[in-house]
Amino acid sequence: MSELHVTSLLSTEIVSLRDVCCSGTCRHRTAEEFASATHLVFPYRGIYVRHVGQHQAVADANHVLFFNGGEGYQVSHPVAGGDSCLSLSLADSILHELAPARILSDGAIAGFRRQHQGIDPRAQALVALLKHGLHQGTIEPFEAENLTLTLVCRSLGPRTSHTTRASRARSRLTDRVKVLLASDLSRRWALAEIAAEIRASAVYLTQLFQQVEGIPLYRYHLRLRLARALDLIAQYDDLSALAADLGFSSHSHFSAAFRQTYGRSPSAFKQSAS
Repeated sequence: MSELHVTSLLSTEIVSLRDVCCSGTCRHRTAEEFASATHLVFPYRGIYVRHVGQHQAVADANHVLFFNGGEGYQVSHPVAGGDSCLSLSLADSILHELAPARILSDGAIAGFRRQHQGIDPRAQALVALLKHGLHQGTIEPFEAENLTLTLVCRSLGPRTSHTTRASRARSRLTDRVKVLLASDLSRRWALAEIAAEIRASAVYLTQLFQQVEGIPLYRYHLRLRLARALDLIAQYDDLSALAADLGFSSHSHFSAAFRQTYGRSPSAFKQSAS
């Protein structure tokens, strides 16, 4: 049985959107695969690691990954439970128009110079709105196209994205932290616990994570939990139960964090997503 389940959500002359769910049973690297075309991939549930040559990138809801057409890669799943992603491809002419030239590679096929980069919470919200709306048939293709182009602009823009610039050793250390956080989103971590698991100084980890990811470690974890709320919110009639399942101390704590991050309350987002 295939590990992947792919659902086509939108296909127009400009954009193609697919919902890709992976069971994640393969913990070690898969055989090398190749993307048939360049895709922007937005993980919204779970985590996996993508390997390109000697480089790797952790795929979680705080990042967009770039799969270049014809480029070989491998995937591993360090955490059980699988993953789900919104996979987006654009016509080359549209991609060249939207993406800054500095992040595109030279060549006949449009592609990116890097594996991934960080996205902001508003991009996370757009991913969730597209996924929920297209699955439920509550948005028209024209609106979905506009939301998709907005998502691409926001994810690639210099003010709303973050590019990691760090040595391989420093990146690998922060990757270990990301995998640890993703292993149990509902856990209320203490900094000392993370440092003990990673076997590094708490002060060093705090400073390193800020430098590599551009946001504090606690906020990175909070965004992972809230991104999971974006995915699950349509399934919960009782949002207090959702808050508890994601490790928030109370419904008011969850609502305040959600509103501060996404600019609206959880109930308002649920209404718009439905």
